[in-house]
Amino acid sequence: MSDATIRLGLIGDNIARSQSPRLHVAAGRLCGLDVNYERLIPADRGEDFETVFGRCLTEGFRGINITYPYKERVVPLLQVPDPAIAAIGACNTVVFDRVPPSGYNTDYTGFVSAFRAAFPGAEPGMVAMAGAGGVGKAVAFGLAALDCKRLLIFDRDRAKAEALASSLAAAAFDVSVEIVPSIEEAVVAADGLVNCTPLGMLGYPGSAIPSALIGRQRWAFDAVYTPVETEFLCDARAAGLSFISGYELFFHQGVDAFRYFSGMEVDAAALRAVLAEPESEARISA
Repeated sequence: MSDATIRLGLIGDNIARSQSPRLHVAAGRLCGLDVNYERLIPADRGEDFETVFGRCLTEGFRGINITYPYKERVVPLLQVPDPAIAAIGACNTVVFDRVPPSGYNTDYTGFVSAFRAAFPGAEPGMVAMAGAGGVGKAVAFGLAALDCKRLLIFDRDRAKAEALASSLAAAAFDVSVEIVPSIEEAVVAADGLVNCTPLGMLGYPGSAIPSALIGRQRWAFDAVYTPVETEFLCDARAAGLSFISGYELFFHQGVDAFRYFSGMEVDAAALRAVLAEPESEARISA
């Protein structure tokens, strides 16, 4: 590889339709870099996550993105320089710049950017959130940073919800956190609805939030972006809510991740325009 070439990748399950390769190849071209970006699916390789990660460490990757279900599993393998990200306990961006590698969470920064772009000057209000896994942690910390005053969390694994509540308390955010026994109980009086479960994602049909309960709230966010038009977002749109799609989180977190990988600032408007065009030929490894 030349000095103007970087090797990147994505480790995750159900990532055949991920747009991360296209985003990073396009960002590289805008910045004069040749980006090789590989999809790395442990099951397809007959290897566990740690083995695939170890190969990236030794085979010349500059960095990798981490997605479901490995964002928490990767943390013990990393050095996390930002205390806020360490408190989240999940990373989606890894840079092989030292040993152990550096871990970041651009879901956290990306959600904050997406919310501010969609609702300039607004606060989240009271929020009902389904899912307290890797992306749920990042979004919850993002909501707290945006001055959410009350956060109602539901996860089928109550221990995950409790761990997230403890992390938020330890970070000393001014947010009241309540763990609820059902998402139905949480949504009734909420201003915002948030899905951070895989429901709606390719291979996981359905919605975490019943359509009959959507309508009194102001806004909705779905972390899923493959497909962008999830059942939940379609229900929210039909009920008249303002919404942030998972694509917006994907886009903003991708811009932040590219900065960590390359040390360069891509023109976000130009990148968005390129991604809106029909997919062109790009050097992307499956």
